[in-house]
Amino acid sequence: MGIRQKVKVRGGAAVAVAAVLALALAGCGGDGEKAKGPTKSETPQSQAISPQAPAPTASKGSGPLEVIATAQGPSGLTLEINSAVRDQDGYVTVSGQIKNTGSAIFSSLGPLRGEEKTASHGSVAGATLVDAVGKKRYLVLRDTEGRCACTTGLQIIDGGGSVPFFAQFPAPPATTTEVVFGLPTFAAATIKISG
Repeated sequence: MGIRQKVKVRGGAAVAVAAVLALALAGCGGDGEKAKGPTKSETPQSQAISPQAPAPTASKGSGPLEVIATAQGPSGLTLEINSAVRDQDGYVTVSGQIKNTGSAIFSSLGPLRGEEKTASHGSVAGATLVDAVGKKRYLVLRDTEGRCACTTGLQIIDGGGSVPFFAQFPAPPATTTEVVFGLPTFAAATIKISG
């Protein structure tokens, strides 16, 4: 291999490394936008393993999260829904907080995952959206092994504490702007879909 060929190879490698670093830095940029749901090209399994739309969290200076609906649950639990966003890929992501307004630790979160034996443990896989006008109920998206595209790993909620959640659904028709969100053991809540 001649000197010119070695220089070309090294120069090409340097360009490739620079491109990878630029993409990595661009991915780390915090422009404040919420992550979008999975694209159509992703497999259902990757949706459940690596959720794409985490529940919102308050950051310094952003103030309290907007609450678009609330629902009462068992033992002093309150469900606060902060957003229901439709994306261009055909999904609706509902995000919010489950708050424990009592003083005791709440650990009976099993019913939130619904009745399916294949549902993700410690999850909100039992959530539903109901389109009353279209007379259709939408379930949380799942992969082929039954793992949900939703928050998992919920175990306890400390007294006075809260945990963020999200659940992703197939989107109702574009003409549907209002749906009823349901989570087992909580009252139903009517929410407006944005986006």
